[in-house]
Amino acid sequence: MPMLRRSLLAALIAPVLAHAAATVDAPAPAFTATTADGKTVNLADFKGKTVVLEWTNHDCPYVKKHYGSGNMQAQQKAATGQGVVWLQVISSAPGQQGFVDGTAAQKLNADRGAAPTSTLLDPKGELGRLYGAQTTPHLYVIKGDGMLAYKGGIDSLATADPADIAKAEPYLTNALAAVAAGRKVEKASTRPYGCSVKYAS
Repeated sequence: MPMLRRSLLAALIAPVLAHAAATVDAPAPAFTATTADGKTVNLADFKGKTVVLEWTNHDCPYVKKHYGSGNMQAQQKAATGQGVVWLQVISSAPGQQGFVDGTAAQKLNADRGAAPTSTLLDPKGELGRLYGAQTTPHLYVIKGDGMLAYKGGIDSLATADPADIAKAEPYLTNALAAVAAGRKVEKASTRPYGCSVKYAS
């Protein structure tokens, strides 16, 4: 019986641990990933720069909210214009909603006027699980010293209605402003919202 209890406890704790890998005010998990244009990048490549990780799935209604309205593109352009490295991450597995190859990912961004620094392809879900990414979108901000400064939602209103963007508290924008000013992010961990990341089973 004690062994059974331990097994049940382990089964309950495992999903929690999977989402606790990236911890605010701790070093962001190191990674190596392949970009949509076939290059290899490492988190260490961006030492000294603020990095945004944006989990995305173009078929998700919540992602469509932010891209269809132009909100995500505006935030990407504002951030990269300030020297921030913005990395889109696609963790949808083959056969799952949102899966695309590199060519399709680049075309999607061109068609939408998106402006990430790079798009990372994560079909095995290794990067997503490393960070505990739960939803699309799910955002992370890493400071130049490699410490995680923010993780959570793009904003405070968990709906798929573009009309709510202007009324929402802009968590990501506020986090980037705090990091740029050398301040601690006031709301450093918020609830992400969107479609579940379509990991391989």
